[in-house]
Amino acid sequence: MFEIVRKENLNDSVTLMEIKAPLVAKKAEPGQFIIFRIDEKGERIPLTIADFDREKGTVTIIFQKVGKSTIQLGNLNEGDKILDFAGPLGVASHLEGYKKVAVIGGGLGTAIAYPQAKKLFGLGSEVHTIVGFRNKDLIILEDEVKKVSTKTVVATDDGSNGNQGFVTTMLENLINEGNSYDLVIAIGPLRMMQAVCNVTKKYGIKTIVSMNPVMIDGTGMCGGCRVTVGGETKFACVDGPDFDGHLVDFDSAIKRQEMYKTEERASLENHKCRIGRDNNA
Repeated sequence: MFEIVRKENLNDSVTLMEIKAPLVAKKAEPGQFIIFRIDEKGERIPLTIADFDREKGTVTIIFQKVGKSTIQLGNLNEGDKILDFAGPLGVASHLEGYKKVAVIGGGLGTAIAYPQAKKLFGLGSEVHTIVGFRNKDLIILEDEVKKVSTKTVVATDDGSNGNQGFVTTMLENLINEGNSYDLVIAIGPLRMMQAVCNVTKKYGIKTIVSMNPVMIDGTGMCGGCRVTVGGETKFACVDGPDFDGHLVDFDSAIKRQEMYKTEERASLENHKCRIGRDNNA
């Protein structure tokens, strides 16, 4: 069993939890993920590692309460325990050797972009971090990101934080100001990452994206997380989740993501409808 040692609601739908998991914390690196299961009847749900503390033996996860299992997890509190917390899984991000990097996070993707920026900053890279949200009420980790960035740009679609625009616009502005990047890391919704790659391709800037398709077993055996990269089939759980963004077939990835919308809604509605009912009903 794995204890929740810290819980913080970052906004109305996003929660941060610090989990006591010494063996996972010992090996964790940016870019990797865990798979949790609340109880014996629970779903296997992957979440990217947002941070870790090897001395304390804890791993931080940040999640949005949008489905059955994440809602159940969000209802737990400090001191509660979950059954499974397997990891670290996936290939750690390769971040050594870059002098100047732009790290881009879109929405909840900021939680995944943060450990990348933190690692790069610790390696001595000049880190420009761009994070975008729909409005100011959804902004997360702004202070944490600023601490590990040479320059930070926080934008909102509606301009409610005083800086309106998309992350692609902010990136292109920085490039036009004379910033020459060795690498761009983009993490967020598929269409956002695709848009970033369209910009960086024009300038010939190497771009890494984090692919998070549906995962079940986390070992590549189920095939649910397959993505097409450079015309080849890859499995995000064992070959990624980081891939060369200029080689990713985003159109097919978006189509596969949309395949599961009906089942996800049905699962959530069934879960909601049973709240407060007798288990035998």
